[in-house]
Amino acid sequence: MDGDRDTSTTFDDLGLRPELQAALSALGYEEPTPIQQEAIPPLVEGRDLLGQAATGTGKTAAFALPVLQRLTAHRREKPPVALVLVPTRELAVQVSEALHRYGKDLGARVLPVYGGAPILRQLRSLESGVDVVVATPGRALDLLNRGSLQLGEVTTVVLDEADEMLDMGFAEDLEAILGETPDTRQTVLFSATMPRRLDSLARRHLDDPVRITIGREKAPAGEAPRVRQTAYVVPRAAKPAALGRILDVESPAAAIVFCRTREEVDSLTETLNGRGYRAEALHGGMSQEQRDRVMGRLRGGTADLLVATDVAARGLDIEQLTHVVNYDVPSAPESYVHRIGRVGRAGREGVAITLAEPREHRQLKMIEKVAGATIAVEKVPTVADLRARRLDLTRAALRESLLENNLDRFRVVVETLTDEFDLMEVALAAVKLAHEAAGGTDDDEEIPQVTFRTDRDAGRAPAGRGAGPRDQRPPRRVPGGSAARLFVGAGRDAGIRPGDLVGAITGETGLKGRDIGSIEIHQRFALVEVPESAADEVISALRATMIKGRKATIRRDKA
Repeated sequence: MDGDRDTSTTFDDLGLRPELQAALSALGYEEPTPIQQEAIPPLVEGRDLLGQAATGTGKTAAFALPVLQRLTAHRREKPPVALVLVPTRELAVQVSEALHRYGKDLGARVLPVYGGAPILRQLRSLESGVDVVVATPGRALDLLNRGSLQLGEVTTVVLDEADEMLDMGFAEDLEAILGETPDTRQTVLFSATMPRRLDSLARRHLDDPVRITIGREKAPAGEAPRVRQTAYVVPRAAKPAALGRILDVESPAAAIVFCRTREEVDSLTETLNGRGYRAEALHGGMSQEQRDRVMGRLRGGTADLLVATDVAARGLDIEQLTHVVNYDVPSAPESYVHRIGRVGRAGREGVAITLAEPREHRQLKMIEKVAGATIAVEKVPTVADLRARRLDLTRAALRESLLENNLDRFRVVVETLTDEFDLMEVALAAVKLAHEAAGGTDDDEEIPQVTFRTDRDAGRAPAGRGAGPRDQRPPRRVPGGSAARLFVGAGRDAGIRPGDLVGAITGETGLKGRDIGSIEIHQRFALVEVPESAADEVISALRATMIKGRKATIRRDKA
């Protein structure tokens, strides 16, 4: 056997049917990615598969091509033979489009099924007959309960971005849907991370699966990594100015800035637009129509910054994206992995930037460990750095203009001025005008240069040395009088921490962090104190949202 075989694998080597070969050739696909090389052969054979793969590794084609390989061409039966479950509407549309492109010569009938779209249209399509259904769990379960989605003939079920679906609280829906499919089905599960809950799901529903782990493609030795990962240590109050400075220096073609709460998204979007950026907000408080308009502006180039919460940005695929910015250090390392998976794809370079506060050194180290990457800590650009960068941009613009050699109509202006001034002075004045026209005015605001603060620096004992339990917030008085103690039906077992409760309350109500009293996290529940006057508002808001990806019982504590 040729020792170079693995490095020159083509789609021909994978034995795909002629219709798929023709479609891939027309799309310009020349050779499979590593995950496609490893996943397609066992999937074509009918094996179950458990794949851990980052976004951008080619996993959609890795499961879509085998599904189509086993599909009867121009099939006439009505019930679907394959079901793909995805976390979001956007991802459902993307996967459906990919299946359509690959399976057009087979006459593949693919139906995306998701909330926020007219259900009657989806019902009519199911009645007419489909081959592959790509669905979000909630809408799939709705159609199952109506009797419109028949899964008795399904031979393949794919769970794509399964960790995201669990984080969004779809665990019970997934169990119910899988329970309606034949025991003889092929089950395929792809995920960027492999938390314990997901491993448990896989053990219950996958039969002797092939296991594949594919990391993001690494740059060859001696070359820069495809995704440059950096962090800047910034005091909380200086974050808006620091972000503006960093974006000025980086000059992204398109970027997503991730925030924790809706209020932070709206506030930061306003701040960035005030600095001259074309920023758009995206969060859970927006309708699907508003979301579609925002994405249209970003993809159309009339906006270059998207400020979003994690939930709102799930499943987005933006072709021209060059930068991902974590305005706060993500509370879950897995969120970081998903976020940076949006850049550095298809061989393009990308940049991942994190703004960390001085006390967040430990969280950043944990992210490095989970992501398997080094995050370089850099200093926030100074005013001098910004001026140098702007001059570089002016120089580049002038050089491009000179190379275009379309300057004759300005010659009379220069010749007239050189009768009175030195040629160098004329050139300097022209450069000054060009620099100022491009927004190159001076910014005199220096941003404080700080470093990470350790537990010892902060005057706190390190965890395990008398600091007390890490999942308790020290007792404190609730400002403004009497306090109400609320019961939250999720605790340590669900990964709940004090910060999750504070973030959920401040993100969904008008309360600030200082308004919240003591927090106790127990194994299966948590207790949190809030002002009595705001208790009903907090209960109502938390019942309407998710905490750490799940719905939880919220009520006044009976004790």
